[in-house]
Amino acid sequence: MDVRGGVAGGYRLAAAEAVARAAGELIGGDGGSVPEYEALLDAVVRLAGRDRAALAAALQPVVEQWPGPYQPQAAAARRLLAVVRSAAGPVEPGPAEPSRFLETCQHEAVDVLLAARAGEVCSLLRRGVAVPMLLATSDSADGTLDPRELVMRLTEYEQAGARPGPADLGQALLRCGGGPADPDVVAAAEELELPEGQRVAAWLRAGGLPQPELTVEREPGEPEPPSRRRRARVGRRILVGTGELPGRGDFPRPFWSLFRRFEPMIGCNHLLLRSRERHAAAALPWHPEIVASRLLAQVAATADQNGSGDGSPDFLPALARSAGPAGPAVHLAVAYGLGARPDPARAAAVEALAGLAARGRLDGALLGAHVARLVLLGTLKLPVVTASLREAAGAPGGAAAVWPVVAAALPELLAPPGAGGPVRPHVPLLALAADCAADCGARGTVPGVDTLATRPGSAPSTREARRLHTTLTAPV
Repeated sequence: MDVRGGVAGGYRLAAAEAVARAAGELIGGDGGSVPEYEALLDAVVRLAGRDRAALAAALQPVVEQWPGPYQPQAAAARRLLAVVRSAAGPVEPGPAEPSRFLETCQHEAVDVLLAARAGEVCSLLRRGVAVPMLLATSDSADGTLDPRELVMRLTEYEQAGARPGPADLGQALLRCGGGPADPDVVAAAEELELPEGQRVAAWLRAGGLPQPELTVEREPGEPEPPSRRRRARVGRRILVGTGELPGRGDFPRPFWSLFRRFEPMIGCNHLLLRSRERHAAAALPWHPEIVASRLLAQVAATADQNGSGDGSPDFLPALARSAGPAGPAVHLAVAYGLGARPDPARAAAVEALAGLAARGRLDGALLGAHVARLVLLGTLKLPVVTASLREAAGAPGGAAAVWPVVAAALPELLAPPGAGGPVRPHVPLLALAADCAADCGARGTVPGVDTLATRPGSAPSTREARRLHTTLTAPV
């Protein structure tokens, strides 16, 4: 159910019955797309300020479908249910509840941010505090927010005599980025009488949150023998850390973990299998590396824990849609996904690869290097990865996207056994490389292919190497 309108500068106020129908559908599903989820939150807040009694009555049947402790499986649906329960319940005027936030694990950083904003909305609804709209509402699938739209909403807040919620404003700021905003927009923010005006102006002038420094690290420890590989394979994962970022003190405490230095090798006693979701990527659309780095262990679990951790296949395509730069963490996430055990997770990785390529953000050499290293570590199974890449190559324009990946992976995978490579070349991968090279008209050389192509005999690997060599050396 779509409760959005086509009015510039926000969403139209839908009827209470339409909001209730949308709530029932989204809570009963996976929480909806980013625009659907955002539109419902915004519509509940707007309607609560106009006719709280009608909204509460319309939402009561939705609440009754989830009595007591029952919760939806999807994290986004659980957050929506909490908001709906608050809107359907009685108004209890009073001060805001004291913060009980306790920072536990940095792997939870993005999930905590999303929960903090939803919790703030719940608090407003329970206390009967009316605000014109939610500042951070995005109608884009990637979660980005136009700075001009944010300033226009703040102007409405000023006219209504309302103050922004800290978490909602913090989320709105994180959705504005990509470089300094239009000077006219910055000037408009500076002219606001709201205390938050100067902060927003400074943020927009600076272009948002800077990109963090990144470190690529392999887990310490020796790989376990095959007989003991029941859980995560110790020493066989590659993860990404992020450096500390400035400005955390301007944000609510639940946001602070995002600004801290993230050390990926710090263990935790939970798997957080529900934290991978499209809304996690949309929380920091200009910083997919921050999101990917903190959820990378979950993505890796789909490849090295016999399929454990599946259930959020929409995360990788959402990560690929992000507006910010895709670096080692994003490409590692795709690499793990290509070797995942569950079919939906592999299909999601194929979709993410195609999405990155379509947006000109795919670094084929980086992805190929990740794939080769993870295969040699034993984390990924080469037949599984090859099948995924074959599927990606079969899409329109897919061969041109997959060729740089296999071209970068082949040299390491064709290395002699003494150098750490496999005992014999993987024929399906060579065949895929030859097909992709022919389809996209690739030329040049790939280390190791010439040597294999000149071997005597007619072994399948030799034939495929010769076919690839012939294509690469053909006249343009």
